[in-house]
Amino acid sequence: MSKDQLFVERRPQGDYAVRRGGSERASAVSPTQQEAIERARELNPGHEPLVERVRHTNVGDPDKWRKP
Repeated sequence: MSKDQLFVERRPQGDYAVRRGGSERASAVSPTQQEAIERARELNPGHEPLVERVRHTNVGDPDKWRKP
């Protein structure tokens, strides 16, 4: 896992955290997934964050990672 990679994941509180690979603390917290994705893009320009899937779809289940 690259430390340059950012991840957007849902927290138990219902908001979304932006984290670097291997970190324990969030770099940013946003109330919506879209805002967290935008913040991740600001923090790491030129790299797309990986986003935690939060619902069942025809291409994946929750807890799988996807590109925005």
